[in-house]
Amino acid sequence: MKRNAIFLFSLCIAMFGCQQNDGWISLFDGETLDGWHVYGHGKEYNGWTVDQGVILFDPALRTESTSANLTTDKQYSSFELSLEWMIGEHGNSGLMWGVIESDKYEHPYLTGAEIQILDDGWTEYVTERGDINRAGSLYNLMPPSQVVSKHAGEWNKYLLHIDQENNEGFLIFNDVKVLEFPVNGPDWQALIDKSPFGVWEDFGKAQTGYISLQEHGGKVAFRNIKIRELNQE
Repeated sequence: MKRNAIFLFSLCIAMFGCQQNDGWISLFDGETLDGWHVYGHGKEYNGWTVDQGVILFDPALRTESTSANLTTDKQYSSFELSLEWMIGEHGNSGLMWGVIESDKYEHPYLTGAEIQILDDGWTEYVTERGDINRAGSLYNLMPPSQVVSKHAGEWNKYLLHIDQENNEGFLIFNDVKVLEFPVNGPDWQALIDKSPFGVWEDFGKAQTGYISLQEHGGKVAFRNIKIRELNQE
């Protein structure tokens, strides 16, 4: 019996990979935008579509002139989020967490910190703004330790770790850890105070909030979006 079990397990690995779930939950079913809404506008997706297992934003498909930041229906505190992204030429987007959704705020970036998504081949943008605004940066707070982004039109991968209980954040970008940062407390506030966000009263304050994918006027795509909540009893 034991030999049969080992054989079947080996066969499963060979044929299908048989990876353990380990608490990971998909945030995208590959076919619909179920579980997501547009910040401040509900289920009016306004340029966001799904095609062959990919979430796409195309400004040519807008139905309204308002901003359309795709936002989870559920709020999260401590988690790991894994996703792949692809940006168009001269494209700009972002991954935000700790987002507060309220009539008080028009955009998620007013409250949620952002991991920048960018076409790093956009030389004028990077030259003007520096590494603190390039792909893999903690936008306007911390530059990535290395430049590991791929060209526009190619897939990149992020693993974002946010642990409010242990005050630990990091980003693994294309298999390289490029950021380590606090997520609350005096050191986190000191980062904010040195940035343009220091005058925004609720920026970076929420330890539980929504996750949002930024629409910044250009084409961007996401796939294989999954999350694992941490410190769950």
